[in-house]
Amino acid sequence: MHKLLEFDDPKLLRRALTHRSYVNEHPGEGEHNERLEFLGDAILNFLSGEYLYEKHGEKGEDELTRRRSALVDEKQLAKFAIEVGLNSRMLLGQGAKLDGGYQNPNLLSSTFEAVIGAYYLDKKSDITGTIGITGITKVSEIVKGFFDSVPENIVVSRSNVDSKNRFQELVQSKGITTPPIYETKQIGGPSHAPIFVATVFVNGIEHGTGRGRNKKEAEKDAAENALANTISR
Repeated sequence: MHKLLEFDDPKLLRRALTHRSYVNEHPGEGEHNERLEFLGDAILNFLSGEYLYEKHGEKGEDELTRRRSALVDEKQLAKFAIEVGLNSRMLLGQGAKLDGGYQNPNLLSSTFEAVIGAYYLDKKSDITGTIGITGITKVSEIVKGFFDSVPENIVVSRSNVDSKNRFQELVQSKGITTPPIYETKQIGGPSHAPIFVATVFVNGIEHGTGRGRNKKEAEKDAAENALANTISR
Protein backbone atom coordinates (compact mmCIF):
# COMPACT_ATOMS: atom_id res chain seq x y z
CA MET A 1 0.00 0.00 0.00
CA HIS A 2 1.27 3.46 -0.89
CA LYS A 3 2.40 5.64 2.03
CA LEU A 4 -0.21 8.26 1.11
CA LEU A 5 -2.92 5.79 2.09
CA GLU A 6 -1.50 5.10 5.56
CA PHE A 7 -3.99 6.96 7.76
CA ASP A 8 -4.38 7.07 11.52
CA ASP A 9 -8.08 7.74 10.96
CA PRO A 10 -9.51 5.28 8.38
CA LYS A 11 -12.81 7.17 8.31
CA LEU A 12 -11.02 10.27 7.01
CA LEU A 13 -9.48 8.28 4.18
CA ARG A 14 -12.86 6.77 3.30
CA ARG A 15 -14.38 10.24 3.09
CA ALA A 16 -11.58 11.32 0.76
CA LEU A 17 -12.35 8.39 -1.53
CA THR A 18 -16.12 8.97 -1.51
CA HIS A 19 -17.56 10.73 -4.54
CA ARG A 20 -20.83 12.66 -4.48
CA SER A 21 -22.47 10.04 -6.73
CA TYR A 22 -21.85 7.34 -4.10
CA VAL A 23 -23.39 9.45 -1.34
CA ASN A 24 -26.44 10.09 -3.53
CA GLU A 25 -27.01 6.32 -3.70
CA HIS A 26 -26.00 5.67 -0.06
CA PRO A 27 -27.46 8.55 2.01
CA GLY A 28 -26.18 7.00 5.23
CA GLU A 29 -22.58 7.29 4.07
CA GLY A 30 -22.22 10.85 5.31
CA GLU A 31 -20.06 13.55 3.71
CA HIS A 32 -18.56 13.23 0.24
CA ASN A 33 -15.04 14.38 -0.64
CA GLU A 34 -15.55 17.80 -2.23
CA ARG A 35 -14.53 19.85 0.81
CA LEU A 36 -11.37 17.77 1.13
CA GLU A 37 -10.77 18.26 -2.60
CA PHE A 38 -10.87 22.03 -2.06
CA LEU A 39 -8.29 21.76 0.74
CA GLY A 40 -6.05 19.40 -1.23
CA ASP A 41 -6.08 21.68 -4.27
CA ALA A 42 -4.86 24.59 -2.13
CA ILE A 43 -2.14 22.46 -0.54
CA LEU A 44 -0.89 21.16 -3.89
CA ASN A 45 -0.74 24.66 -5.37
CA PHE A 46 1.28 25.88 -2.38
CA LEU A 47 3.66 22.91 -2.34
CA SER A 48 4.19 22.93 -6.12
CA GLY A 49 5.02 26.64 -5.90
CA GLU A 50 7.50 26.03 -3.09
CA TYR A 51 9.01 23.07 -4.96
CA LEU A 52 9.55 25.07 -8.16
CA TYR A 53 10.82 28.14 -6.30
CA GLU A 54 13.54 26.06 -4.66
CA LYS A 55 14.36 24.01 -7.78
CA HIS A 56 14.53 26.86 -10.31
CA GLY A 57 16.23 29.83 -8.71
CA GLU A 58 16.88 31.32 -12.13
CA LYS A 59 13.27 31.32 -13.34
CA GLY A 60 10.98 34.35 -13.18
CA GLU A 61 7.39 34.55 -11.93
CA ASP A 62 5.70 33.91 -15.30
CA GLU A 63 7.77 30.81 -16.03
CA LEU A 64 7.26 29.44 -12.51
CA THR A 65 3.51 30.02 -12.81
CA ARG A 66 3.35 28.10 -16.08
CA ARG A 67 5.35 25.22 -14.64
CA ARG A 68 3.17 25.08 -11.54
CA SER A 69 0.05 24.83 -13.70
CA ALA A 70 1.62 21.98 -15.66
CA LEU A 71 2.74 20.13 -12.55
CA VAL A 72 -0.71 20.01 -10.96
CA ASP A 73 -3.00 19.90 -14.00
CA GLU A 74 -5.76 17.29 -14.29
CA LYS A 75 -3.79 14.93 -16.49
CA GLN A 76 -0.77 14.87 -14.18
CA LEU A 77 -2.79 14.49 -10.97
CA ALA A 78 -4.73 11.63 -12.56
CA LYS A 79 -1.42 9.85 -13.18
CA PHE A 80 -0.44 10.36 -9.55
CA ALA A 81 -3.82 8.94 -8.51
CA ILE A 82 -3.27 5.78 -10.54
CA GLU A 83 0.23 5.44 -9.11
CA VAL A 84 -1.26 5.48 -5.62
CA GLY A 85 -3.97 3.00 -6.62
CA LEU A 86 -6.95 5.32 -6.29
CA ASN A 87 -8.41 4.03 -9.57
CA SER A 88 -9.44 0.85 -7.74
CA ARG A 89 -10.34 2.47 -4.41
CA MET A 90 -12.68 5.32 -5.32
CA LEU A 91 -16.23 4.92 -4.03
CA LEU A 92 -18.47 5.78 -6.99
CA GLY A 93 -22.16 5.52 -7.77
CA GLN A 94 -23.36 3.06 -10.38
CA GLY A 95 -23.82 5.75 -13.02
CA ALA A 96 -20.25 6.97 -12.56
CA LYS A 97 -18.96 3.40 -12.78
CA LEU A 98 -20.87 2.73 -16.00
CA ASP A 99 -19.48 5.94 -17.49
CA GLY A 100 -15.92 4.73 -16.89
CA GLY A 101 -15.37 6.64 -13.68
CA TYR A 102 -12.41 4.56 -12.56
CA GLN A 103 -10.51 5.78 -15.64
CA ASN A 104 -11.95 9.32 -15.69
CA PRO A 105 -9.08 11.86 -15.33
CA ASN A 106 -11.45 14.37 -13.73
CA LEU A 107 -12.56 11.97 -10.99
CA LEU A 108 -9.05 10.62 -10.49
CA SER A 109 -7.45 14.05 -10.13
CA SER A 110 -10.23 15.29 -7.84
CA THR A 111 -9.90 12.23 -5.62
CA PHE A 112 -6.14 12.67 -5.46
CA GLU A 113 -6.64 16.26 -4.27
CA ALA A 114 -9.13 15.03 -1.66
CA VAL A 115 -6.70 12.40 -0.37
CA ILE A 116 -3.95 15.04 -0.10
CA GLY A 117 -6.29 17.24 1.93
CA ALA A 118 -7.32 14.34 4.15
CA TYR A 119 -3.73 13.21 4.68
CA TYR A 120 -2.82 16.71 5.84
CA LEU A 121 -5.68 16.70 8.36
CA ASP A 122 -4.76 13.22 9.51
CA LYS A 123 -1.14 14.15 10.18
CA LYS A 124 -1.39 17.78 11.26
CA SER A 125 -1.34 16.99 15.01
CA ASP A 126 1.77 15.68 16.73
CA ILE A 127 1.72 12.85 19.26
CA THR A 128 0.67 15.25 22.02
CA GLY A 129 -2.33 16.38 20.00
CA THR A 130 -0.86 19.83 19.40
CA ILE A 131 -1.53 21.26 15.97
CA GLY A 132 1.66 22.42 14.32
CA ILE A 133 3.57 22.06 11.07
CA THR A 134 3.55 18.26 11.21
CA GLY A 135 0.78 17.86 8.62
CA ILE A 136 2.24 20.05 5.89
CA THR A 137 5.71 18.59 6.47
CA LYS A 138 4.48 15.04 6.02
CA VAL A 139 2.44 15.93 2.95
CA SER A 140 5.42 17.77 1.48
CA GLU A 141 7.66 14.72 1.88
CA ILE A 142 5.26 12.63 -0.19
CA VAL A 143 4.31 15.24 -2.77
CA LYS A 144 7.94 16.09 -3.51
CA GLY A 145 8.42 12.47 -4.59
CA PHE A 146 5.56 12.79 -7.05
CA PHE A 147 6.90 16.04 -8.47
CA ASP A 148 10.41 14.57 -8.79
CA SER A 149 8.97 11.73 -10.87
CA VAL A 150 7.66 14.06 -13.59
CA PRO A 151 10.22 14.38 -16.43
CA GLU A 152 11.40 17.94 -16.99
CA ASN A 153 10.57 17.84 -20.71
CA ILE A 154 6.94 17.02 -19.94
CA VAL A 155 6.62 19.93 -17.52
CA VAL A 156 8.15 22.32 -20.05
CA SER A 157 5.97 21.13 -22.95
CA ARG A 158 2.79 21.41 -20.91
CA SER A 159 3.70 24.78 -19.45
CA ASN A 160 4.14 26.19 -22.94
CA VAL A 161 0.53 25.50 -23.90
CA ASP A 162 -1.37 26.60 -20.80
CA SER A 163 -4.03 28.96 -22.10
CA LYS A 164 -4.68 30.73 -18.78
CA ASN A 165 -1.04 31.70 -18.46
CA ARG A 166 -0.83 32.78 -22.10
CA PHE A 167 -3.85 35.04 -21.64
CA GLN A 168 -2.42 36.51 -18.45
CA GLU A 169 0.87 37.24 -20.25
CA LEU A 170 -1.09 38.92 -23.04
CA VAL A 171 -2.94 41.08 -20.52
CA GLN A 172 0.34 42.05 -18.83
CA SER A 173 1.91 42.89 -22.19
CA LYS A 174 -0.75 45.58 -22.60
CA GLY A 175 0.36 47.26 -19.37
CA ILE A 176 -2.55 45.94 -17.30
CA THR A 177 -1.37 44.93 -13.83
CA THR A 178 -4.68 43.46 -12.63
CA PRO A 179 -4.75 39.70 -13.35
CA PRO A 180 -7.74 38.09 -15.15
CA ILE A 181 -10.60 37.05 -12.87
CA TYR A 182 -12.57 33.86 -13.55
CA GLU A 183 -16.14 33.33 -12.41
CA THR A 184 -17.11 29.67 -12.64
CA LYS A 185 -20.28 27.77 -11.78
CA GLN A 186 -21.89 24.42 -12.42
CA ILE A 187 -24.75 24.69 -14.89
CA GLY A 188 -25.90 21.07 -15.17
CA GLY A 189 -24.99 17.47 -15.73
CA PRO A 190 -25.21 14.53 -13.29
CA SER A 191 -23.09 14.47 -10.15
CA HIS A 192 -20.47 12.20 -11.73
CA ALA A 193 -20.24 14.23 -14.95
CA PRO A 194 -21.06 17.88 -14.17
CA ILE A 195 -20.90 20.70 -16.69
CA PHE A 196 -19.28 24.00 -15.73
CA VAL A 197 -19.24 27.37 -17.46
CA ALA A 198 -16.58 30.00 -16.80
CA THR A 199 -16.33 33.66 -17.72
CA VAL A 200 -13.05 35.58 -17.63
CA PHE A 201 -12.97 39.31 -16.83
CA VAL A 202 -10.17 41.89 -17.00
CA ASN A 203 -10.83 45.07 -15.05
CA GLY A 204 -14.51 44.12 -14.90
CA ILE A 205 -14.84 43.64 -18.67
CA GLU A 206 -15.81 40.21 -20.02
CA HIS A 207 -13.27 38.77 -22.46
CA GLY A 208 -14.32 35.16 -22.96
CA THR A 209 -16.47 32.23 -21.84
CA GLY A 210 -15.83 28.51 -21.75
CA ARG A 211 -17.33 25.18 -20.76
CA GLY A 212 -15.84 22.03 -19.27
CA ARG A 213 -16.27 18.96 -17.08
CA ASN A 214 -14.71 20.77 -14.13
CA LYS A 215 -13.74 24.28 -13.08
CA LYS A 216 -10.17 24.05 -14.36
CA GLU A 217 -11.27 22.82 -17.79
CA ALA A 218 -13.95 25.52 -18.08
CA GLU A 219 -11.50 28.26 -17.11
CA LYS A 220 -8.93 27.08 -19.63
CA ASP A 221 -11.62 27.04 -22.31
CA ALA A 222 -12.62 30.58 -21.32
CA ALA A 223 -8.98 31.69 -21.61
CA GLU A 224 -8.72 30.12 -25.08
CA ASN A 225 -11.90 31.93 -26.08
CA ALA A 226 -10.47 35.19 -24.74
CA LEU A 227 -7.25 34.67 -26.68
CA ALA A 228 -9.20 34.00 -29.87
CA ASN A 229 -11.36 37.08 -29.33
CA THR A 230 -8.30 39.26 -28.76
CA ILE A 231 -6.53 37.99 -31.89
CA SER A 232 -9.64 38.49 -34.06
CA ARG A 233 -10.06 42.13 -32.98
